[in-house]
Amino acid sequence: MKTIKLGFIPLTDCAPLVVAKEMNLFQKHGVTVELSKEASWANIRDKILSGELDGAHCLFSMPFSVYTGIGGKAGTEMKIAMVLSNNGQGITLSKDFCGLVGFKEYNKVASAVKNIQTRKEVTFAMTFPGGTHDIWLRNWLAACGINQKSVGIITIPPPQMVANMRVDNMEGYCVGEPWNGVAAIQNVGFTHIASQDIWKHHPEKALVVNSEFAKNNREDLKKVMKAILEACQWLDNMSNRKKAANWLTKPYYVNANLSVIETRLLGSNDLGCELGVQKYKDDYMTFYNNGFVNAPRKSHAIWFLSQYVRFGMMKDIPDYKAIADKLILNDLYEEVAQSMDIPLPKDDMKPFKTNLETITFDPNNPSQYLQLAKK
Repeated sequence: MKTIKLGFIPLTDCAPLVVAKEMNLFQKHGVTVELSKEASWANIRDKILSGELDGAHCLFSMPFSVYTGIGGKAGTEMKIAMVLSNNGQGITLSKDFCGLVGFKEYNKVASAVKNIQTRKEVTFAMTFPGGTHDIWLRNWLAACGINQKSVGIITIPPPQMVANMRVDNMEGYCVGEPWNGVAAIQNVGFTHIASQDIWKHHPEKALVVNSEFAKNNREDLKKVMKAILEACQWLDNMSNRKKAANWLTKPYYVNANLSVIETRLLGSNDLGCELGVQKYKDDYMTFYNNGFVNAPRKSHAIWFLSQYVRFGMMKDIPDYKAIADKLILNDLYEEVAQSMDIPLPKDDMKPFKTNLETITFDPNNPSQYLQLAKK
């Protein structure tokens, strides 16, 4: 039997892979899976493309970023099999901002940035060009009225964010948990906003696979997906999350403070900077949500592609629908979901609105959105 190799980055939302492994769900569904902890999203990209990894816990938007040439060689294909999580990322600001900007105080950010720029350059970090964190960061800058060209934007792997902020390499960053919580508990920075405040129930991580593996090992991939979907269902029973946090804290997984992983998994964010605790009631990190989480939507692919155009990351207008059709394995996901009696959401290709924008995004007409969207 082939050993299937799946990569992950040490982040709380790698939980579905960890739970599937720890609970022997891969074995239960008839596949042998090895998990491989990776150092950066670029590592994951390279290893999926080369076939060294069959698949990975991956940024939902990474396949679109790579295919369009923003985050890799244009035209190279990585396929999205399913979504693993919604919500649960954040923007951390350094202590330079403490006292100038509070939780979700968008109207104060531009003047705070100008204030800090009188002393030094202001730089923000994200985790991968065109990745989810890059786009949350740019959406936030636009909502705060900050021209992205007036600040630095750099790429740092998730586990290295806190250390880089500690030595003053950046004034803010956008990353997944637990690295926002760790900065707060270590008094290196504070949580200014969670990603669900930018777009409630947004797609975040996905199971992304090597295209040859998807084509030649369809039955094995379906078994992998079934195991992971079962893990997602288990994770959305909140009484199981303490147990999940115990696994995630291990050195060979996330290797971070147990209480930070656990509390933020339970929707309780100690913000730091004496801002108190923010509790999320229904929009904490979700992994299943009655099937809402896991269905990969072409409308979301089109939204990310339109953001690349909006923020000048692409010069030409892409063929939105063709790229979404090519990179998302909708039929495969539907087949697996139906075999497990998992409801299929009916909202794909319907207009939607994110939290920081007043305008509606219609995936059937992205050009109309782009005319109105703030840069």
